[in-house]
Amino acid sequence: MVKTVVVKFASLVAAGACAAGMAGTAAAQDLTKISLGMSGWTGFAPLSLADKAGIFKKNGLDVELKMIPQKDRHLALASGAIQCAATTVETHVAWNANGVPIVQIFQMDKSYGADGLAVRGDVSKFSDLKGKTIGVDAPGTAPYFGLAWMLNKNGMTLKDVKTTTLSPQASAQAFVAGQNDAAMTYEPYLSTVRANPAAGKILATTLDYPMVMDTVGCAPTWLKANAKAAQALTQSYFEALDMIKADPAKANELMGSAVKQSGEQFAKSSAFLRWQDKAANQKFFAGELTSFMKEATPILLEAGVIRKAPEDLSATFDASFVK
Repeated sequence: MVKTVVVKFASLVAAGACAAGMAGTAAAQDLTKISLGMSGWTGFAPLSLADKAGIFKKNGLDVELKMIPQKDRHLALASGAIQCAATTVETHVAWNANGVPIVQIFQMDKSYGADGLAVRGDVSKFSDLKGKTIGVDAPGTAPYFGLAWMLNKNGMTLKDVKTTTLSPQASAQAFVAGQNDAAMTYEPYLSTVRANPAAGKILATTLDYPMVMDTVGCAPTWLKANAKAAQALTQSYFEALDMIKADPAKANELMGSAVKQSGEQFAKSSAFLRWQDKAANQKFFAGELTSFMKEATPILLEAGVIRKAPEDLSATFDASFVK
């Protein structure tokens, strides 16, 4: 069994290396180009792995992964600078509601403690946060929604606290440096707080409030004209997961390098989430996705992220690519 797995991984790497070596040849001209917006969030790492290991090229794609802040990713999509984007489910809802159509085609991950709210030692419950300042990313981002969700589940709203806009990385760093009363952030930056207990503690994570799940979506006009490429993009993600299973040490090293982490550091960060394989995707698109979007919509409205609910949630995803 071990030998089979090693051979499988070696074959995947060899195929990827072969594909990578085709750059600049006539064959490379046949690759379908895709620009995909994402961030350094740990859950997106299999996309970086598919790129670094040559899986995209093996599957006929020339994918450019663009690191774009979540608050700006919809602008890049609307302008045509990117065709696809990786982001949280409720963000897809918000973009569609705010006039930037995008269709989700596969799920990447679910957070199991990888997103959390760090607080000072004198805070023991959510009501203690009333009037306090929380470092959190801009409206329309996953941390902002996550904070709104947690407050909502505790009978509070964003109006009960003060917020200062900081990126997930800056929020964690500022908190450890003694700034602000709390910080809403995610891995790998949440580990900065975990590693500095003197600065404070983590009040709650997505283990307590499961509401962070990420999907890849594409512009509907592009998707209609490039269904084959979208299928190849989806398949490439699943093949990246196969590589992670086959040789986790090597995969972690490659994924960690994309966010300036060692393989060991990356492995610790990724332990707080679960990537979703094809079977999990099929279950997710069969009902869980719609249920979550329905629950998220009123919180997005209350937080002021959207002014009206999307007219048709079924238009925000296409389950055919994971069948």
